[in-house]
Amino acid sequence: MANMIPISTVTVGSGGSSIIQFTSIPQIYTDLVIKLSGRTDRVSTYDFVKLKFNGSATSYSERSLNGNGTAAASETNNATTYGFNYIVDAASATSNTFGNFEIYIPNYTSGNNKSYSTDAVNENNATTAFTAFTAGLWSNTSPINTISMESANSANFVQYSTATLYGIRKY
Repeated sequence: MANMIPISTVTVGSGGSSIIQFTSIPQIYTDLVIKLSGRTDRVSTYDFVKLKFNGSATSYSERSLNGNGTAAASETNNATTYGFNYIVDAASATSNTFGNFEIYIPNYTSGNNKSYSTDAVNENNATTAFTAFTAGLWSNTSPINTISMESANSANFVQYSTATLYGIRKY
């Protein structure tokens, strides 16, 4: 049996924010989960979110499956400078809607490379809406103590975008 324990929540205020970040992550849990409900001010119906562990800009690789309501695709990203392909709504999506994603990070304190998986969707009342499933690896053996998320297009998260970090304890 496992318990999800909320560690921290970040809610973007009225001025928006270029980054959502969790720092000083306690090293007492087995796994981590982040749930984000987000929207950016990018002029598009969707935006991608970059993920970084411990501020590192090296050694991420991913395989993702994605679709847009018309077509499906897969892609591989190797040796990138951040984790990628987490979709949120942007300024041209249906008003007052937020895209959602979940990131699962097992064994974040181990001395091994860190794997992670994501499930993301943008909400849009139109024929085109995006979803993506990603499996990733950060080739670094350091325990994760900081996680940051930013728009891949230099946009800002808008007011009420909210992310919660959970710790998983297995009993």
